[in-house]
Amino acid sequence: QVQLVESGGGLVQAGGSLRLSCAASRNINSISDIAWYRQPPGKQRELVAGIGLRGGKHYADSVKGRFTVSRDNTKLYLQMNSLKPDDTGAYYCYGKYGTVSIWGQGTQVTVTS
Repeated sequence: QVQLVESGGGLVQAGGSLRLSCAASRNINSISDIAWYRQPPGKQRELVAGIGLRGGKHYADSVKGRFTVSRDNTKLYLQMNSLKPDDTGAYYCYGKYGTVSIWGQGTQVTVTS
């Protein structure tokens, strides 16, 4: 069983930065479709950023130029700069191990104006 555990969330003022981490219980290169999702209050979960099988990175339009996704062998990261109140939400790490979809438990990010 592969587990993903997020950390790094918190309360920050608009314009500030946070770095989220997602620790995997296996070498993260064995996990495909690895990505960050978020769920704003009262809204559906949405894709924020991810890394494809060949290392290509993709971002939601709303975070392009402000967020950067990266990884090493054990963790997935999300560097979030120039944060806005609309970035508030629970942030989840996602990946697929074989055919099994895995979600972390989430970490809360709150951006105040």
